[in-house]
Amino acid sequence: MYKSILIATDGSEFARRAIDQGLALANALNARVTAVLVTEPWVEVLSGEAVLAYSEEEYERDMTSRAAHGLGVVAERASALGVQCETIHVRDQHPAEGILRAANERGCDLIVIASHGRRGLQRLMFGSQTHRVLTKTTLPVLVCR
Repeated sequence: MYKSILIATDGSEFARRAIDQGLALANALNARVTAVLVTEPWVEVLSGEAVLAYSEEEYERDMTSRAAHGLGVVAERASALGVQCETIHVRDQHPAEGILRAANERGCDLIVIASHGRRGLQRLMFGSQTHRVLTKTTLPVLVCR
């Protein structure tokens, strides 16, 4: 069935369900896993002193730390289950695009992703990366709520 599963995470508690489901499926199918965490490009949205307080270098350092932690969680859980797992931090991409690029580059045949379940104004403001993944891929997608 599935031989190569991509598990997308953002390091949040919402993503933990997708991690657990994806790893359980990989374990049952003896599939390999690629875990991906995508961080968006640094954007200077403020000017003057505020920018100096949070520089591009500091942003990159924080995102690298966040990615290491989030991907470390997946790697530890995969190891505990005996699942082969590669971790990837995709930098400077919008999440959906980074997830799809990683899935294609790694030859994955299933994407596992969480949905935050936002609706209304919240969804309009924050968008839905899960929805973007669903509409831009031809791969099967397992969405965990």
